Formats: sequence, C-alpha cells, structure tokens
Amino acid sequence: MSDSVYSGPERVFSGVQPSGRLHLGNYLGALVKFVALQATHDCMFCVVDLHAITQPQDPKALADQTREIAAAYLAAGVDPKRAIVFPQSAVSAHAELGWIFNCVARMGWLERMTQFKDKSGKDRERSSVGLFDYPVLQAADILAYRATHVPVGEDQKQHLELSRDIADRFNREFNAPGFFPLPEPLITGPGARVMSLRDGSKKMSKSDPSDQSRINLLDSADEIANKIKRATTDPHPLPEAEDGLKDRPEVENLVGIYAAMSGRPVASVLGEWGGAGFGKFKPALADLLVERLGPVTAEMRRLMGDPAEVDRVLKYGAARAAAIAAPIMAEVRAVVGFWRG
Repeated sequence: MSDSVYSGPERVFSGVQPSGRLHLGNYLGALVKFVALQATHDCMFCVVDLHAITQPQDPKALADQTREIAAAYLAAGVDPKRAIVFPQSAVSAHAELGWIFNCVARMGWLERMTQFKDKSGKDRERSSVGLFDYPVLQAADILAYRATHVPVGEDQKQHLELSRDIADRFNREFNAPGFFPLPEPLITGPGARVMSLRDGSKKMSKSDPSDQSRINLLDSADEIANKIKRATTDPHPLPEAEDGLKDRPEVENLVGIYAAMSGRPVASVLGEWGGAGFGKFKPALADLLVERLGPVTAEMRRLMGDPAEVDRVLKYGAARAAAIAAPIMAEVRAVVGFWRG
C-alpha cells in the first residue's frame, strides 16, 4: 500500500461496450443500478467504444451503436444533467493514461486475467494486443477521473483488483503517495444474476448466437412473450420454497427475473406461485416484462430516431468529462516527468 491515502472526493465510474444489443441482464445488472446511484453519488457513465474495437467492429455501425447505448442509459432514467454520460473515445485522457499505465503494469499481472483466456479461446496468438491489454485501459478509464468506486459484477472483480494494483504501483513508483485512489467495488444490493433463457448455467449474453437466449431491450411485446414461452424449464411445478430451486437453474432464473422486475424477494414470488405450472407462470412473467420494459423500449426507440438529441447529450457529457480529466492529466505528466515547455 502507498504511504498516504487518497483524500479527494468520491466518484463512481462505469461503462458499457457498444457491441451488440443490450438485454435484460444489462438492464437489471447495470442500468437500473445506474439510475439509483445517480441519486446518491457523483457518477460518470461511459460508452466504452475504445474497448469495443479490441474485437472486429463494423466502423459504419459503431457510432450508431454508441448512440444506442447512450439512448438506453437515458431511457432507463439516467439524467444527463446529474450524471455524466459520454463516449470514451471523445476524451483523450483514456488513451494517454492507458499508455502510461502500460509502462506501470506487469506482464504477469495481465497473464493472470481469466477474461482474456475466455475471450481469446483457442486463437490466443491471433488475438489483438488490445484484447490482452484492455484491463489496463479499464484502469485508465477509472483513474483518469480519480474515481473511487466502481459497480462491478463477479466477472469484473479481477480487473478492479488490477486497477488497484496499478494505482498503488504508480503512487509508489513515482513517489506520489495518495496520488491515485485505490478504487473500491461498489456493492449496490442484491439483484438477479440473469441467465440465458436456453441454458440456466450461462449468463444472458449479447454474444450468444441464439437470439432466443435473451430478452433484448428493443424486443416487441410479442417477441418477449414468445421468448418466455419457449424458455427452457422442466416438467415439475414451481416449488413453494427457495430450497426447491436447487438443481433447477432454468426455473431459478425465471423466478429470479420475476422477483427483480416486481421488486419482490424470491420467497414472496414462490409464496404466490409455488405449486403452479409454467403454463400460468410464464404468461404472467411475460406480462410483467412487457409492463416494465415497454416504456424503456419506447423511449429508446424515440431517442434512436433523433440521433441529434443523443449527440447533444454525448457532446455535453464529453466536455464535462474532459474538464475533470484535464487537470488530473496535467498532474500525471508532471509526476511522470514529461516535458512541459
């Protein structure tokens, strides 16, 4: 640990990649939490397009995908006057600090990152350097603003630990105790871990080749009803207590979605639906999803039909983000010893 502790203001940073359509897992796992956090914290919500290009993207589609993520933030209830909503690539501090951190981080740290192994698969040698290195850029995303807290899921905890290691090493290596905070994971309370509708052992994912595996935020009411109707279950009725969900991952997933969307504990849902068959439960779940997601979907579609409005939000957010990062990066350059003619 550094000799001195960071004493600046608290700030929350998080981001979503503009690659693939957002789904129910993103809504419950990120967007709902973003809306709640903006009421209690100084928040920055980024569209991380620099991260998106670690894997092949269609350049003609990337800007529109960035707008779509921003539209989802806004439609879910993020207030761009309260929280800062912006595209990562619009603020050069991310890339500049990312390079500096590349010279602080160690190969061994990155080689232990499990997500690279998962994403590269058997083509490790053909993967881009960016895919290997993107956890360092994540550290720069957070620390360019001296963010102190990051809402993270289980799959990102290792990367946040790396951000802490990089911040600590920078502070020690450049004899700048307390210069960067060691960002903390932000626990935002219990929430459903939304799994695939086809396989309860896998997370709901934008990259799953089957569109039937997820509820997209832009799905119509009919599409939602059809996907829930076809969701994998088993022949037994719903249990009356949570213990009965053990070894029934698909059933646990649907009950968890119902609980999250209705704002009720799982035990309460089972108290109402225990003993019922899926022929009754699935239509009720579909109706609940349509009721909750319908206004979000409608607002997303409206915003996506008015790209100029979304662009105004992104430009405003980028200017605010750059204003925060600029003095921090000036200090970084001085600490590192770069020429300041």
